[in-house]
Amino acid sequence: MAPATTRTETDSLGSREIPSDAYWGIHTLRAQENFDITRRAISVYPELVTALAMVKQAAARANKEVGALDAARADLIDNAAQRVIDGEFHDQFTVGVIQGGAGTSTNMCANEIITNIALEMSGHEKGDYTSLSPTDHTNRSQSTNDVYPTALKIGVLLAHRTQLDELDLLRQSFARKADEFRDVVKVGRTQLQDAVPMTLGQEFHGFATTMGEDWNRQASNSELLLEINMGATAIGTGINVPRGYGESVRKHLSEISGLDLRTATDLIEATSDTGAFMSFSASIKRTAMKLSKISNDLRLLSSGPQAGFGEINLPAQQAGSSIMPAKVNPVIPEVVNQVAFAVAGNDMTVTMAVEGGQLQLNPFEPVIGHALFQSIIWMRQAMRTLRVNCIDGITANTERLGAMVGQSVGVITALTPYIGYSSAAALAKTALLTGRDVADLVVDAGLMDRAQVEKYLRTERLTGLEPPTTAIPIIAPEDLP
Repeated sequence: MAPATTRTETDSLGSREIPSDAYWGIHTLRAQENFDITRRAISVYPELVTALAMVKQAAARANKEVGALDAARADLIDNAAQRVIDGEFHDQFTVGVIQGGAGTSTNMCANEIITNIALEMSGHEKGDYTSLSPTDHTNRSQSTNDVYPTALKIGVLLAHRTQLDELDLLRQSFARKADEFRDVVKVGRTQLQDAVPMTLGQEFHGFATTMGEDWNRQASNSELLLEINMGATAIGTGINVPRGYGESVRKHLSEISGLDLRTATDLIEATSDTGAFMSFSASIKRTAMKLSKISNDLRLLSSGPQAGFGEINLPAQQAGSSIMPAKVNPVIPEVVNQVAFAVAGNDMTVTMAVEGGQLQLNPFEPVIGHALFQSIIWMRQAMRTLRVNCIDGITANTERLGAMVGQSVGVITALTPYIGYSSAAALAKTALLTGRDVADLVVDAGLMDRAQVEKYLRTERLTGLEPPTTAIPIIAPEDLP
């Protein structure tokens, strides 16, 4: 006789046939049917699956410790959860990333999978819940309303580690370019108009600094996610939670995850409030917007090669046109721009979902989680491709940069304290009309001698690399020639 291809499982709505080889059960089946929306299962976010297993493992250990679950069952759940943490069975987490029910489908999916792993390990058939139950044992002392937000926070923190690593690597890449270009002088710009000179190194140093600031901001905001509400159960009152369980589960979950988790002082507030996700999302968006601005700058600085700024060269990554031969486009900064746009949209999603909660629960945490994971993953990958495929290979067009500095009338700003604003403005206009060198015009006008002009127009002084050591004497109008 051929083995049965299905097994029968029953819930409060009736009975359904489940594939015999599936570790998930009837609750997961109903979720598959109800939430076939995104065509993306929660398994696309492995850190979330791992975090769910960590929560179930910690709960089993806590229940055993306080006497709410016998050692045999607790150890089975513990060992089964560890296999999920180790990377097994992730493909079984098939519920959609966006779902109604405040994450109940995800919690029940985890309960069913871990229970059936444990049953199989103990020699029982999958679905034989008389000896080990997804709800009575694997979900003991828990509710979706403390399991799901806790797992979501842990999963986000685990994923965020790698994003922070990429952010720091990108900062280092900008810093290396700042050092490489430290002596390359260029014309600075404000409002896309010529301004005073600076070095290309200073420009890239600014990029590095802003990435460092955002690393600190993201790291700081991520600490908000360390507050959990395990032990709150349904609405924060801790119904059906045995004495000592809350502190025990926090302790075990901290040990398992390696995170310094803390239990919220007000579990009712913590169960209904999702503001920490909004603050964290805002820090990701901040970095995305800064990266988009930097990408805009890179596109401008590399524009050309003949009719644009042409100050730097981005590595050529692919042919840029199907009709214009030899055209190469700034495709890496462009893709970073697009990721930033998506992150801004995800942040708005998080904001609206946080606002949308009612009374004792926010049912929209699944879309919050989806938006956060997508932002973290896309930003991580965008920063990596920006670093590897663009920043590390940038070169400077030193001859063009030098020529533009030599022709710039902006350098006269450095002489303004000595010759006066009006005289400087008049000479700047003359330089623009005639194409003559500013230094020559100043000397010819008798406002300064050649030695003075050369002293005050030295590169180090123009770019701020040589700070002034004495007060600048402003010449009175009556003292001007």
